[in-house]
Parts: sequence; structure tokens; C-alpha cells
Amino acid sequence: MTSWPTVIATDALLPARNQMALSLGWHIILACFGIAFPAMIFVLHRKGLAGDAMALELAKRWSKVAGVLFAIGAVSGTILSFELGLLWPGLMETYGDVVGLAFALEGISFFVEAIFLGIYVYGWGRIPGRMHSMMLIPIMMAGVVGSFMVVSVNAWMNAPTGFRLVDGVPTDVDPVAAIFNSAAALQFLHMYLAAFMVVGFCVAAVYAKGWLRGRHDRIHRLGILVPLAFTAVATPLQPVVGHFAGQRLASEQPIKLAAMEGLAESEERARLELGGYWDGEKLVGAVEVPIDGLLSVIATNDPNATVIGLNSVPEDERPPVGIVHIAFQTMVAIGTALVGLMAWAGWRWRWRSDDVFDSRWFLRALVASGPAAIVAMETGWITTEVGRQPWIVHRLLRTEDAVTDAGFIWISLAVLVVVYAGMTVGATLVIRSMSRRWQAGEHDLESPYGPPSDIGPMPSPSDAEPVATVAR
Repeated sequence: MTSWPTVIATDALLPARNQMALSLGWHIILACFGIAFPAMIFVLHRKGLAGDAMALELAKRWSKVAGVLFAIGAVSGTILSFELGLLWPGLMETYGDVVGLAFALEGISFFVEAIFLGIYVYGWGRIPGRMHSMMLIPIMMAGVVGSFMVVSVNAWMNAPTGFRLVDGVPTDVDPVAAIFNSAAALQFLHMYLAAFMVVGFCVAAVYAKGWLRGRHDRIHRLGILVPLAFTAVATPLQPVVGHFAGQRLASEQPIKLAAMEGLAESEERARLELGGYWDGEKLVGAVEVPIDGLLSVIATNDPNATVIGLNSVPEDERPPVGIVHIAFQTMVAIGTALVGLMAWAGWRWRWRSDDVFDSRWFLRALVASGPAAIVAMETGWITTEVGRQPWIVHRLLRTEDAVTDAGFIWISLAVLVVVYAGMTVGATLVIRSMSRRWQAGEHDLESPYGPPSDIGPMPSPSDAEPVATVAR
């Protein structure tokens, strides 16, 4: 009879995948705030220096939230850095020299961001206003560089370059070429826009909910308008970037594109199908757009082009089509809805005598947009990662060949679930506590280890007791 420890240690592939998915899916939300939140705080801070006291107060509040999110993001990011080596030794042992520079530069960016964020958060009232606001610039730059380095590694897994493979060993390694691979620019821009959408819609959703509850003040108005200014730019650009990223797939990763579209057979003048589900052999229940060659045009700009189908490769080289197709369709559907929401806001702002704050239906939609943007981003990453399977490095290294042979990965996964649940609850409680104090009119808590605020002036040396008296 097989013992329970033997059962859970039998195969590490499934728990390793689940653990990596949990870590990435949880951390990426915090990474979005690291990328986009400082820019929004910077706008508020500069507006505050121009005379808007409420904008300055909101910048101060958001800086404290950013500090909390950065703290727990540092924990999850550290976990991820260990997981790459622990869960996927086959990847790091073989290609560590190729992608190592990107991870090193990301680490430097992280420390730069941490240093200047600490200066900014604790600099209120201690640094001159304009100089204080300038502390956000290196934070923004570090966020861009660090996120680009991480995304470039993921892009490299989709488009490996920067080395020659000789007898299975990478030689002539060029880590700079690996960083700037053919997929890096589009994949980073797609992620960068997604970060501003996630943060913008999430922050606006919080203040829209407050507005619906009757908090019609300057703080809530700014809390909606400033994030929406960023999403108004990022949201309509995202489908354009996604289109070009899809065209790259048509030439470099056609099987991933076929899985996204649920295309079983290669087709000339392929039609576009929306929705539906994959039954294991074909797409079922999809709505076909009655335009010949529409998918071919989208994929290649040529209505007569042939779009490669899943049948062009053996079955063991195809990704899990059902997951990829549903994830991709979900991302597109939510993204389209968010573009429509921004169009609605623009229409009301331009053509109606009122503004977005007078429409409760718009505000309700804005409240829903925060969670929706997170789902869109997560399903986009599912599309990217699951769509590359069975390869961890496209066409070079299979995921099953890179996974660890260590046992008890299910246990580490369970521990990680508890850790992330604890950090989520803890961060939520801290931020909600700060929010309640702000609503009550409080600004700062007294330090638990410092002197009380009413201690008054210190006595002059002439008034002090003699040292001998104090000693007695």
C-alpha cells in the first residue's frame, strides 16, 4: 500500500505549476501599483504644490498606501526569486547565464525604488516641497526598468535569443540581446498599459464607491479624476498594442494564436469566431463574424493569408486549448467593456451639461471596473503562460523537463497559500484602518515609542536640576 507522503511526493509538475501561478498571479497586482501608483501620486503632489491643499493631502495618503503595498510586494517578489531556482532548476541551470543580467538589473532597480520610496514616505514635513516631489521620479524610473527586466525574461521564454545552442549547452551568450529579444518591447508595453489600467480603475473604483455613499468632497473628486486621466490614455491604446502583439504570434508562435482563437485546422481566408468553448477537438458555440478573411487580416494584414491551426503540430506540442481560449476571450471581452466605459465618460464630459459624477450608473460601472481590470490582466497572463505550453522556453525546453525532482511541493504550495492569505488580510486591515482614520479627520498617528505631542518645550540648561541631584 502506497503511503500518503509517497503520494504527495510522486510528481512535482502540477504543484510546481500551481505554486508558480499563485505567486505570479498574486505578485503581479502589487507590481502594477509599483509601476503606476507613483506617477499618479506625482501628479497630485505637483498639483498640491501649486496651491491645492486637498491634492497634497491625497498624495500623502496614497504614499502611505504605496508603502504598505511595497512592503508586502517585497515579500512576494523575494519568494518568486527563490522559486525560479527551487521549482525550475532545469531552466536556471541551463539558461541562467543568458537571463541572469536581467534579474541582476531588476534587483538593483528594486533597491533604488525601496530607497527613494522610504525617503518620500518619511520626507513629509522634512524635505522642501519641490525636492520632496522629485523623489518620485527615481521611483517611477526604477519601476519602469525593473518591470521591463522581468517582462523581458518572460518575453525571452517566448522568443529565446542571445546564445547559440551547442550539444544542448548555450554558448556565445549575449545577455543584452536576450533582454532586447523580439517579444520584449510589445510584451512590456502591453503590461505597462495594463498596470495603469489596473491601478487607475481600482483606485477610481474605491472613490466612486465613496461618492455613491454621499462623500461628495474634493478628496473623492480627485480620487476619481486623477486615476481616470491615466486610464483614459492607457485603455484605448491597449487594444492597439494587443493587436500588434497578436501579429507577432502569427509569425513566431502560431500554435499559441491557434489556441487563443480555437482554430483546429489551418485556414486560408480564416473567419473570426467569438466566444464558444473547446470540446477537445473543435470550438463549440462560437459566434462567427460573417466577414471572409477577417482573422487573416487581423493576424497578418492579408485577407488571403493562411492562419496556422492546431493540426499543424503533434498533439503533445499543443497547449491546453480550453484554458487558453477562455482566458483570451475573457481578457478581450473585459478590455472592450473598459474601452466602452472610457468612451462613455468622454461622451458625458464632452456633450452633456453634467459630468460623470451626476450619473450613478456610470459610478456603479466604475466600481465594477476595478475588479474587472484585475481579471483582465490575470487572464492575459494565463493566455501568455499557458499558451506557451508545453514549452518553458519556446521550442527548446519543455516544462516537464525543467521542473524539480524534489518531493513535497504540495506542502510548500499549502504553506504559500497560508502566507499569501495572511499578507492579504494584513494589508487589507492596515489600509482599511488608515481609511477609517482619514474619514474621521485624523492625519497621523503618534509614534508608539516617541514623546507625546503635548510634551511642550524642553527646559533650558539653567533650569535643569544639577547632575548630582538627578543621579541621586
